[in-house]
Amino acid sequence: MAIRRIITQGDARLRKKCRQVTDFNRRLHDLLDDMRETLGEAQGAGLAAPQVGILRRAVIVLDDDEQMLELVNPEVLEQSGEQTAPEGCLSVPGKWGMVTRPSYVKIRAQDRFGNWFEMEREGLTARCFCHEIEHLDGHLYVEHIDHFLSDEELEAYYEEHGEEAR
Repeated sequence: MAIRRIITQGDARLRKKCRQVTDFNRRLHDLLDDMRETLGEAQGAGLAAPQVGILRRAVIVLDDDEQMLELVNPEVLEQSGEQTAPEGCLSVPGKWGMVTRPSYVKIRAQDRFGNWFEMEREGLTARCFCHEIEHLDGHLYVEHIDHFLSDEELEAYYEEHGEEAR
C-alpha cells in the first residue's frame, strides 16, 4: 500500500467524468488499498479515485462507525430530506462552505470483487456518499456554495450546533 498525492482544485482531472470499473483485478485492489491509506493519513471523511488522479468510478467513505466503505461504480437510488452544514474537501484544502444535501441516501455499488450491494445511510455518511459520487462526474462541492466560510462563520456554526456536527 502507498499514500498517493491528493490533487487539488484547478487540476483538470477533477472536472472529468470517470469511467466505469470493468476489471475487478489486482490494480483495482491496489488502488482501493492506497485510497484507504491515503484517506487515513489525510484524516478526511471520503476520497474519490479522481482525487488521486485516477479517472475510475471508485470511492472510499468513512461511515459513522469509523468503517471505511469501498464503493465501486456507485449510484444513488433514492434520496430524501435535507441537511445543510459546512462541507470541505481534501482537494480544496482549508476551505469550507455551507452545502445542502439529502439527509437520507440509498446507494447501489459494487465491492472490490464486482459483487453488487445496496446500502442506506443518513446524516454525515449520506452527505459523504453524495459528495464523493459527485467527484466521479467531475463536480466539486464549491459549485453548491455562494462563498467560502470565514473562520469566524465556521466557528459560530459549531458553537450553535455543537461539536457533534463536525
